Amino acid sequence: MSIRLDGRSPDQLRPVKMRLGYPKHAEGAVLIETGDTHVLCTASVEERVPLWLRGTGQGWVTAEYGMLPRSTATRNEREASRGKLGGRTQEIQRLVGRSMRAVTDLKKLGERTIWLDCDVLQADGGTRTASVTGSFIALTLALDHLAKKLEWPELPILDYAAAVSVGVMDGVPMLDLCYEEDSKALVDMNVVMTGKGGLIEVQGTGEGGPFTEAQLHELLQLAKQGIASLLEIQKQYLGPELAAKIGGQ
Repeated sequence: MSIRLDGRSPDQLRPVKMRLGYPKHAEGAVLIETGDTHVLCTASVEERVPLWLRGTGQGWVTAEYGMLPRSTATRNEREASRGKLGGRTQEIQRLVGRSMRAVTDLKKLGERTIWLDCDVLQADGGTRTASVTGSFIALTLALDHLAKKLEWPELPILDYAAAVSVGVMDGVPMLDLCYEEDSKALVDMNVVMTGKGGLIEVQGTGEGGPFTEAQLHELLQLAKQGIASLLEIQKQYLGPELAAKIGGQ
């Protein structure tokens, strides 16, 4: 089996650590570390919905994403100073929002909005997948906060959700790519899945040319394996009592 630059096997995740409840002011918050990628994910509750949802009885979950100027090897200009969001930023925050809405019962949430803010403190590949995985923790904590405050009998969460990257390096399928691997991969793919194995999103590109259906299947199986591990990590950090409230678990 091939050994990677950081000593991992091709089917091995980077070490994952989480610090829940940081920062303290948000209804839900977590600092997630996947190897050298560190993302701060917070969930804030707003007692209103966008204009087009008013009067429907339905809530909304949306996301914003950003990278600190020195989260990368060279300084990136703040997008706020340019006066507009880049295409990549818009794509990622929409991905996070879609992913979290897919596992939230928006009717049970009621007419309120959950804002998810994903701020990349340090980037080494996989910032969007770490944002999705961390946002689920932040969302769960915020909804648990609401449930206790409003005395809901259950959380409006349909299932777990997590994401991971996969790719092909020198003909070998790899799980959870760091930046150096991602920049050289012939195939690069991001996968978001639920706890029950449903696919929320698959973003795949043949960077070095077309790839086969067999390779696609192999990469999806590898992503499924990695996400299963991430789901177990999520449950460990949430704790058995809170974890048991999600999606009938």
